[in-house]
Amino acid sequence: MATHATMPVRRPVRTRTPVRHRRTPLAWAVPLALGVILGFWAFFITRDGGTTTNGQIWRGVISGVAFAALCFALARVRWSLPREMRAGAFGALTGGAIGYLYSLNQNSVLASGLLGLVVGAGMFCAMFYLYYTRED
Repeated sequence: MATHATMPVRRPVRTRTPVRHRRTPLAWAVPLALGVILGFWAFFITRDGGTTTNGQIWRGVISGVAFAALCFALARVRWSLPREMRAGAFGALTGGAIGYLYSLNQNSVLASGLLGLVVGAGMFCAMFYLYYTRED
């Protein structure tokens, strides 16, 4: 006994194209501005109201350039990381910068590390929340 049945129709599978993140002038300006701020901050902490020396200037320049390079590198690879690692990278960068600046005041390694850890954990939580609530 033959029955009439309709065959299921296959619908074409739509593939989503990956989001292309363009490089804007802000991609260079934000890490540069953050590097300049951190460099000046490191310079003024080591200067401590005294006379300016070449060592203090070089410490500020090298600190600022290193931080700007790390910020730029993180901004380049952040979309290829899962949200947990992305939030952890931002937390590590922020905590490391704050711990370094705190250590310039002749504080102990333990105190600098603890402050960097606390600030980094706070940044991790904030960035994870931001990415978790705004990504699909």
